Amino acid sequence: MGNRRGNLKQFRLKLPVTAEDLAQLEPGAVVFLDGVVYTAREGVYKRVLEDKQDLPLDLTAVSNVNFHCSPAAAPDAEGSYRIGGVTATASFRFSKWMDEWLTRTGTKIIIGKGGMPREAYCDILVPHGAVYLTTVGYGTGALLGRGIKRVRDVHWLDDLGIAQAMWLFEVENFGPFIVDSDLNGNSLFAAHGDEINAGLAHLYEGLRPPALRRYGETDDRKREVM
Repeated sequence: MGNRRGNLKQFRLKLPVTAEDLAQLEPGAVVFLDGVVYTAREGVYKRVLEDKQDLPLDLTAVSNVNFHCSPAAAPDAEGSYRIGGVTATASFRFSKWMDEWLTRTGTKIIIGKGGMPREAYCDILVPHGAVYLTTVGYGTGALLGRGIKRVRDVHWLDDLGIAQAMWLFEVENFGPFIVDSDLNGNSLFAAHGDEINAGLAHLYEGLRPPALRRYGETDDRKREVM
């Protein structure tokens, strides 16, 4: 379901999301979700894709939305967990697993912060008919937490810990999220990166080489990731 507020298109999607739902989305639109969202990040990816352990459930039958996040979880009186907030983490760190993960799970929406490497949009997300949603700024974890109605299940909590475990959340009006990429691979992060990079050399002209580099990943300022 879509509508418009001011200049922004807004969509409220029922999960699991369909190809028809995704075809409506365009970069810059706002999305809210109803249904089941799961969390998986490097701990889960390594366990399933590298260590070849089976998934603990038939994920394709339950959810096709993967949230890169760390929940603030505490036990409740009913023997489950209360989620106070969910803080998104940077998705670019997981791009090496994404192609195999999307093939394995049929995931169609990735949620995180900071976007994906440019090549991931066209080489990974587009062939899988998937899109990327980003959280809205910093400090929104508690706001997003209000959309989590209950913890449906949690797997590998004891050995992976709260941040790395696979959580399944039943959500209602969960958001807001901004559409970063669409089914054609158009990306807000990539487009704005191009705009910034166009003037980057001039900005740094005459300065000495950087003394500190981002985790040793690169000294090419066009490829810096913040």
